[in-house]
Amino acid sequence: MNSILTIIAILVIASILYPKIVIKFNKNVKTVSGKEAVRLIRENKDLVVLDVRSKGEYQTGHISTSKLMPVNELASRITELEKFRGKAILVHCASGGRSPKAVNILLKNKFGPIYHMNHGLADFNGNLKK
Repeated sequence: MNSILTIIAILVIASILYPKIVIKFNKNVKTVSGKEAVRLIRENKDLVVLDVRSKGEYQTGHISTSKLMPVNELASRITELEKFRGKAILVHCASGGRSPKAVNILLKNKFGPIYHMNHGLADFNGNLKK
């Protein structure tokens, strides 16, 4: 019984860590801080900012140029991003917990380059629009 619980625990931990590990070792993904994200947004007018939080979170404040696509809808709505293929995409959530999953969906669909805001809006020091 203990070995089954151990295996289940390992699988749960692995499923949580897997998206972050893929990001760390993928050459098409660069992890950036909130400060670096502000600079990217300011310097790259073609940058696509993808907010993967919920609609309610988005309405409390968002990066003015961001496009809302909640992470749980991203895979089914991926065709909406076709027009941005080949452009740099900055992906963020609230604190960095959900965005790794979104980055992996984008990678599986051959999008890139991708910038991942590591700690999400919690680390972002730019202006937010309400």
